[in-house]
Amino acid sequence: MEPYGTPHNTIPFHKIKFEDYEEAFMEGIRRDNEEIAKIINNPEKPTFENTITVEDLSNGPHYYDLLDRVSTVFSCMMSADTNDKMEALAQKLSPILTQHANDVIFNKKLFQRIKYVYEHHGELTPEEKMLLNKNYDAFVRSGALLDDDGKDKLRILTEEASVLTLQFSQNLLKENKAFILHIKEKDKLEGLPDTAIDAAALAASERKLEGWVFTLDYPSYSPFMSYSTQRDLRKQMYMARNTECIRDNDTNNLKICQRLVNLRREMAQLLGYETYADYVLKHRMAGNVSNVYKLLNDLIAAYKPTAIEEVKAIEAKAKAMEGDHFELKPWDFSFYAHKLQMEKYNLDAEMLRPYFQLDKVINGVFGLANKLYGITFKENKDIPVYHPDVKAYEVFDEDSSFLAVFYADFYPRDGKQSGAWMTGFQGQYINRKGENIRPHVSVVMNFTKPTELKPALLTLGEVETFLHEFGHSLHGMLANTRFESLSGTNVWWDFVEMPSQFMENYSTEKEFLRTFAFHYQTGEPIPDELIDRILKSRNFNVAYACLRQVSFGLLDMAYYTQKKEFTEDIIPFEKEAWKDAMIIEQLPDTCMTVQFSHIMAGGYAAGYYSYKWAEVLDADAFSLFKKNGIFDRKTAHSLRENVLSKGGTENPMTLYKRFRGQEPTIDALLIRNGIKKA
Repeated sequence: MEPYGTPHNTIPFHKIKFEDYEEAFMEGIRRDNEEIAKIINNPEKPTFENTITVEDLSNGPHYYDLLDRVSTVFSCMMSADTNDKMEALAQKLSPILTQHANDVIFNKKLFQRIKYVYEHHGELTPEEKMLLNKNYDAFVRSGALLDDDGKDKLRILTEEASVLTLQFSQNLLKENKAFILHIKEKDKLEGLPDTAIDAAALAASERKLEGWVFTLDYPSYSPFMSYSTQRDLRKQMYMARNTECIRDNDTNNLKICQRLVNLRREMAQLLGYETYADYVLKHRMAGNVSNVYKLLNDLIAAYKPTAIEEVKAIEAKAKAMEGDHFELKPWDFSFYAHKLQMEKYNLDAEMLRPYFQLDKVINGVFGLANKLYGITFKENKDIPVYHPDVKAYEVFDEDSSFLAVFYADFYPRDGKQSGAWMTGFQGQYINRKGENIRPHVSVVMNFTKPTELKPALLTLGEVETFLHEFGHSLHGMLANTRFESLSGTNVWWDFVEMPSQFMENYSTEKEFLRTFAFHYQTGEPIPDELIDRILKSRNFNVAYACLRQVSFGLLDMAYYTQKKEFTEDIIPFEKEAWKDAMIIEQLPDTCMTVQFSHIMAGGYAAGYYSYKWAEVLDADAFSLFKKNGIFDRKTAHSLRENVLSKGGTENPMTLYKRFRGQEPTIDALLIRNGIKKA
């Protein structure tokens, strides 16, 4: 509630105590209400300046932005460093915060002022018009035009949905952390690489156990499924992961998912849409349901024949090793896929780890940003962080001016969600004094931890993950817009993944790998012939991986195109929904939906197709760099000026065409994946 007195006004994590959160939330709500009262009681005629920008520019270090700041910190901690007390407080606050949000959105006087400006505004810049439309649409799409009965009903639905999405996430985190595979006999570790064994020993010692502990966190789970020769233990791990939140206990998510699907359908229909997908897609590049299905079905048509051949090859490899009687099961797929990859390319993730020391990868990624955009990173240990694992950097532009604060949180721990994400503690905007308030962004990941004997060594997949989240952070750090709610990653959700997936392209570029990939013991650069094997193996199982993503998109759309009450059993419904994209056996007693945070609790409901939509864009964009040079500053400058710095100030296709000179086609993706010849 006071000036922070920290470098660049960064969050004073070292001063924040658990007891501070609730008080700050309540004071934030009070200040919010006070400022809204000033707006609606203003006797002057509503204008863009006294009604629209007053609200948006509150999102900065001002008196009345407290609620935004505490919400940002609290939600970040709920994902990156939570505990039982935080979880309980979140349950308590969720209905209060939802009620406050509804009080704002259903404030008739406030909406009437916004509506008046919407209908009577004078000449506006494209960015101002986008902000006005976004404000007006936010109210309309949240029920401002409904009658009192409709508003009351929508309020009830949104408050219930808020509670259930939180419960969904908490249940999943509890289930994930509840399981461990505790191995006491050394012979049960057969096949596993040293990095996995060392990490498991560390996990055991942290729990004060003898032997080795494997968990469902990706850095532990993935190597186990790819390398362990113990088929029974692979099955145990697979079934533990794929039966999370469907067991008969208090962390079961089946009914929660069913209710969330119905709540969202009811909300959409109350607002005049036939389905929730129709509601969501009005503000997406795809535009409508038929365009989403066209993309997904085009990808199935293009990739399925190749995916079938990929799976047949893995089945043949398994039978060659185990005998014709052998029946490939889902917990076998990664293991025999790895064996086939070794046979074809003599390459696996563990062979590359020694060349991907995390500290060197960080330098490589920062160096890539410097080559493209001229920006530099400098660690500043005076910037407070929320956990000792977190590093904080100052970022400077090519003219040496301060650009951003960048936080990096790399390792898994108790109280941290699995996966990887980018978030922000402060967005970029220009205040009333004309000062360009620079952003504070953060990337959070779950990489293999260092041990007493080895530094943190990454797989190529983890390098790709780093580049992906770093791409999101660049979108935030390079933002240069007037309004915070339009800056950085505040874009339509089927465009937001383009800058992140674009950066992944560099992970297999020889010129980039040579800048940082040195053996952690010898200092020798990664050999050319190993890079060649990476390039040759780049599209190994690419069609199967594509269809996996498409299957998630189909499942998402199946739920959110429901027109009537959804009463079907989740598990069989799931199997039917994605069957056209499935190649391998679907087990009847497993379920993805109940752990599918993206579409149930993460904001991607009716939007998971966005990853493939953006992949078309990123492949098309990178093809221009391949033509002009992967580090070409002129092309990078165009991408920065026309796309990355502009946020959501204009329609994303307008921004993209300004950079690319044309609309994207699927051809670049098909060529990159080897499905089509150049």
